Amino acid sequence: MAIKQVVVLHGLYMSGFVMRPLCMRLEKAGLNILNLSYNTLSPNRDAIFKNIDDFIDGKPSALVCHSMGGLIARAYLEANSLQSQHVEKVITLGTPHKGSHIARQMQQKGFDMLLKNSVEFLLSENGDWPFPAKLYSIAGDLPLGLMPLIAKGSQSDGTVLIDETKLNGMAEHKVFHLSHTSMIYSRQVMDYIIQLINSPTP
Repeated sequence: MAIKQVVVLHGLYMSGFVMRPLCMRLEKAGLNILNLSYNTLSPNRDAIFKNIDDFIDGKPSALVCHSMGGLIARAYLEANSLQSQHVEKVITLGTPHKGSHIARQMQQKGFDMLLKNSVEFLLSENGDWPFPAKLYSIAGDLPLGLMPLIAKGSQSDGTVLIDETKLNGMAEHKVFHLSHTSMIYSRQVMDYIIQLINSPTP
């Protein structure tokens, strides 16, 4: 059965508002969208997971996530609810799956108050993708941001290292010449996401 339910999860310091252009494009493609806003500094797991469960409602689903949103998606799949078993695809944009180098630097320099409870997700150290849902990881290589100053000579989207977006077991990894935030608004990325959602699950 074709995927029609899509949960959209934003990144750190953001809200569902920034994801609205992407959501409108997905809706135009005939998909049902849950653009879920959550407090990124104090994420309420139970409330987030219940909202996702209620929306999926036994239907084939996909999760489309920017940055930290992809780590929330992983935590949701790890919780292994009945509804999570209907998630067929997870598409992440600039998600630091292996943990965030910038967040680690901020913590080491005593800026924990700027991250609060988000460190629970951002400092995770994952190497694999062990879930039945297929992971499609999108990265950017236009380094507009702090990363070139923090990790000189690195390849990044300015906020997340390209290497952080790779995991063993992912279905696909694709790099666009975009920065961390601009990939949310890229027509090319939007078209690619729709192509992924509409293509048969391997």
